[in-house]
Amino acid sequence: MGYKIGLDLGSTAIKMVLVKDRNIEWSGKVPTAPGQEHLAMGLVKDALNECGLSDTDIDKVSATGYGKKLVSNAENTVDEISANAQGMFHLSGGRCRTIINIGGQDLKVINLEDTGKIADFRMNDKCAAGTGRFFEQVARILDTPLECFGEMSLSADEALELNSTCVVFAESEIVSLLAKGVKKENIIKGLHYSVARRITHLLGRQKTTEGGIYLDGGPSQNPGLQDALEDELLMEVNVLPKPQFTVAFGAAIS
Repeated sequence: MGYKIGLDLGSTAIKMVLVKDRNIEWSGKVPTAPGQEHLAMGLVKDALNECGLSDTDIDKVSATGYGKKLVSNAENTVDEISANAQGMFHLSGGRCRTIINIGGQDLKVINLEDTGKIADFRMNDKCAAGTGRFFEQVARILDTPLECFGEMSLSADEALELNSTCVVFAESEIVSLLAKGVKKENIIKGLHYSVARRITHLLGRQKTTEGGIYLDGGPSQNPGLQDALEDELLMEVNVLPKPQFTVAFGAAIS
């Protein structure tokens, strides 16, 4: 059996995995920009070069995400909900029952049956609140690298109560708090709890689902958000290695 490629062309990043025997052999990502197919093929070229492979070693190229139709040489296109479900169920060893996916521009909650089949899903794509784009905007307002949010949140004195998770209103509120001398750490921790409450509302009764809850997408790498979610749900929230590549992996094995 040869190699398979999974491409996830998302709204903020293009992710790629090289898979053999359902194991991730290589992964990489680039920011989404005009010329998405060219960027995706650049990842493929990097993977082949670094792994000492050629085009003939690839059995199949699968694409998913918002830009999946842009990859002209993809033999297979997979909707992102199905790819997310397949990828997470396999990577969790069949333990996952609920997926919380935080994308660049939307939030998704996917509930799985014991077999990995999708039971139902909910999606909040009408507002950027709580998405990857939202965290990027807040990082800009705070003039703080997004990579520092987790550590800063965990070292905060308190979770400051934020009144809005709307990007527009949150910016005004955060600027006002900074002007009053409020610590960035407390603002960030409050932000995480505000987003966690929004996710909990989206989960609804699904939060009582037996079995594992798994968080994926770019913001899932933030331990401060994971900690806030566990406090709100009163349940363990799992994050797998390489959580940004779950969807690309699911496309590859579909």
